[in-house]
Amino acid sequence: MGFNCGIVGLPNVGKSTLFNALTQTIAAQAANFPFCTIEPNTGRVAVPDKRLDKLVEMVQPKSVVPTQLEFVDIAGLVKGASKGEGLGNQFLANIRETDAIIHVLRCFDDDNITHVEGSVDPVRDAEIVETELMIADLESLEKRFDQAQKKARGGDKEAIVNVSVMGPVIEALKAGKPARTAMPDSGNKDAVKAYKMLQLLTAKPVLYVCNVDEDSAATGNKFSEQVFAKAANENAEAVIISAAIESEVAQLESDEEKKEFLDSLGLDESGLSKIIRAGYRLLGLETYFTCGVKEVRAWTFMKGSKAPQCAGIIHSDFERGFIRAETISYNDFVTLGGEQACKEAGKMRSEGKEYVVQDGDILEFLFNV
Repeated sequence: MGFNCGIVGLPNVGKSTLFNALTQTIAAQAANFPFCTIEPNTGRVAVPDKRLDKLVEMVQPKSVVPTQLEFVDIAGLVKGASKGEGLGNQFLANIRETDAIIHVLRCFDDDNITHVEGSVDPVRDAEIVETELMIADLESLEKRFDQAQKKARGGDKEAIVNVSVMGPVIEALKAGKPARTAMPDSGNKDAVKAYKMLQLLTAKPVLYVCNVDEDSAATGNKFSEQVFAKAANENAEAVIISAAIESEVAQLESDEEKKEFLDSLGLDESGLSKIIRAGYRLLGLETYFTCGVKEVRAWTFMKGSKAPQCAGIIHSDFERGFIRAETISYNDFVTLGGEQACKEAGKMRSEGKEYVVQDGDILEFLFNV
């Protein structure tokens, strides 16, 4: 289980260049004109994790399975998309299917690359896209709200919950705020479930990607500063990357070459790593490992999950018949030198159904079906 991110933005901001670099494919035709991406291109990439590399070095397994991240490159949006302008209808349908939105914003000047709005202003660009998404959400909610109110008046319990959730969201959208600013209290499980069922576009977490020129990749520039200020106000995440640099990095074969190239530009990691780390934080994701001579594997889980839920990620039988989880922390495993050493030092723990799995745990599940 990885997670699925839709890459969105206005035409010609560097979405397809970034997508190609991230997935090391040339499937997206990154030509310099609007709407060159019509069908969403989907690419899966292995999530780089130094902990997994270390475990592989220690255990020397026959196979290695990293966790994966899926990117969907979605056609460029223009004003009026919520009314079907440009490729609007396809855009909205495709974005509904994603877990999070990676919003690419142009933060560089280049006279050779046309800007659909005529000038570089990343905050304005972000607001154009957000406004279209908010309009689409509002229209979809208003249609459903009337029906829900009628059912609620008839005493339908589900409809009563839906009305209580929809009302504040509609008010927020009318005030120009995304749906995620009107989320119900996490303690109200029925309301949270109803909120998720609405499948609103502006309820999805957002990561702003500032696509800067190569010279600004390490420190950012005046445009990226504006985006970071916007993100801070919205509890969103923002990262700085240069799609041009990522394109060059993607063409280098060895990790050593990539590291040398990034070092020469004053960068300590690739844009892919930045996006994954920010995306994980945004979605509340963490990683646990299963570790043996046959296979070392990374598994993605939601932060706060208990051991049986994590077992169920491997197979539903593991969750149904869960007995216990033999648990070693990553630091103990690496410091002491493996599973046997951890057992001898008393660092392997048997955890039960209430154990909240920690990021980096090395687990072996015992179950009986």
